Amino acid sequence: MVAGEASGDVLAAQLLQGLHRRWPHWRAVGIGGAAMQAQGFQAWWSSDRLAVRGYVEVLRHYREIVGIRRQLRARLLAQPPRLFIGVDAPDFNLPLEADLRAAGIPTVHFVAPAIWAWRPERVTLIRRACDHVLCIFPFEPALLAEHGIVATYVGHPLAAVIPQRPDASAARRQLGLDVAAPVVALLPGSRRAEVAHLLPRFLAAAARMRQARPGLRFVLPAVPALHAPIAAAVAASEVATAVTVLQGGSHTALAACDAVLVASGTATLEAALFKRPMVIAYHMHWLSWQITRRQMRQPWVGLPNILAREFVVPELLQDAATPEALARETLAWLDEDAPARRRRERLQQRFDALHAELRRDTVRLAQAAIADVLAAKGGA
Repeated sequence: MVAGEASGDVLAAQLLQGLHRRWPHWRAVGIGGAAMQAQGFQAWWSSDRLAVRGYVEVLRHYREIVGIRRQLRARLLAQPPRLFIGVDAPDFNLPLEADLRAAGIPTVHFVAPAIWAWRPERVTLIRRACDHVLCIFPFEPALLAEHGIVATYVGHPLAAVIPQRPDASAARRQLGLDVAAPVVALLPGSRRAEVAHLLPRFLAAAARMRQARPGLRFVLPAVPALHAPIAAAVAASEVATAVTVLQGGSHTALAACDAVLVASGTATLEAALFKRPMVIAYHMHWLSWQITRRQMRQPWVGLPNILAREFVVPELLQDAATPEALARETLAWLDEDAPARRRRERLQQRFDALHAELRRDTVRLAQAAIADVLAAKGGA
């Protein structure tokens, strides 16, 4: 298995737990993080080594990442596994899966690359690389079938583990926060480059929000690998005394908060499943942004907006992601006038419906699809 970042690590860990129940003799090895290792996964490399986003940022780490893939490919071809499962990270996993499949190793890709949003040309590589694709969104199998790719909708694993009605009071007590005080969660991303671009903006926005609402508190869940630099940046900021930095704990933070300022990515879907109003932000190297913008096929980048097919939450990207704008849009979710309350109620209804659509017995459905792949290839 290969999972390339924190969100993939969490998804893979949930899948591993179910696979071990069905195939207790299996041994899982490859690239993963702490969540996978807690399920007995043997990590030859940490998923942190692959956690890079943006074209310029990838170029800076290109030789290292390609070297890891080359070593992994050689190791797997020398000792072929019964099955390879790539979890997201399509730029790393799809070329690797294509080589392994060509050598007769069955391949399953978990989380379909978003060809419906950008880079549709990848469908050719997906068809060559994957025996089966496990999709987390309901419209994807039909889209892939148009291109001759076998896929199964398994739902989103997080929809099954996140409660329909999170207990904000319990989460705040767990974090030592005033149950009645307004709380904003700051999620600046899980990759080093994301945090470098977004954390200063988020902290500056938090300072402006604090000026407008002196009683406002903030929680900032940091991935363990970046906890130290994030904590240091918060300690040096204007809002040091108002921000609680957590070691991980993103779900506790999302349960505890009233609104979220969040980097575009999987965390936006998590915030939606927690039914929290949010402002989605992103900023990257200017050249990466120019390339990314030209490849976008839809007007939205945030998963809640993509799935709703409209801007149900604000997106502030690149030059628009100023501290002033981030603060203004986040504070708007906290207003208590009648229009603001109606806006939050409508969003709650949309997110309730999304949660119901994405909740499936993901592990059981994935197990069945994987068993079919193994049976077709003469495996266990």
